[in-house]
Amino acid sequence: MKIIRILLADDHEVVRRGLSLVLRQEPDFVVVGEAENGLEAIGMVFDLVPDLALLDWKMPQMDGLQAAREIKKNIPTVRTMILSGATVETAVLDALDDGVDGFVHKDISPRQLAHAIRVVASGKAYLGPEVTQALISRSQAANQPPNQPTIPTLSPREMEVLNLMATPATYREIGEQLYIGEETVRTYAKRIFTKLDQPNRTQAVIMAIRAGLIAID
Repeated sequence: MKIIRILLADDHEVVRRGLSLVLRQEPDFVVVGEAENGLEAIGMVFDLVPDLALLDWKMPQMDGLQAAREIKKNIPTVRTMILSGATVETAVLDALDDGVDGFVHKDISPRQLAHAIRVVASGKAYLGPEVTQALISRSQAANQPPNQPTIPTLSPREMEVLNLMATPATYREIGEQLYIGEETVRTYAKRIFTKLDQPNRTQAVIMAIRAGLIAID
């Protein structure tokens, strides 16, 4: 079992302690430090070199997004995840690819938070459902330019997989919902990446949202 070393950063002590208690229930999680703001978190990252920094978005002195950028700039091996209690804003959405590996809302359940941490710690990106919903809403509200390039055509099954890729479901869980194997889901995912010319799941979902391929039910 691979141990995931986690640094917490939140300016509210009660929130930090609560998160620490929740995460310590997981056998593969170790909370190596707790910071009160982004600036302190950066210093602790240098000292402790955790596997993942779980950063509150809104903090004094330096917020979580700024801290994530600095952490990535100096120690790119440390994965970063933003935990936000506020409404997802455009500025945050635009910053997802700039030093942030994951973004979740504080309403997330302990089980889903643990899952998100494991996904991000494994080297993948993770967007919570609230972030995905915000991306969809922003895409629908935006005016599409008249000379918008042609969007590749996806098969009905590829569209089913793509829609489920925009949720927190793992590939195994997607397969269970569609009654196909996990490897088959991965094959469809690779086809989708190729057709959309995107390197991974997160980028493919964001591109599909912005292109209007995915719509709110």
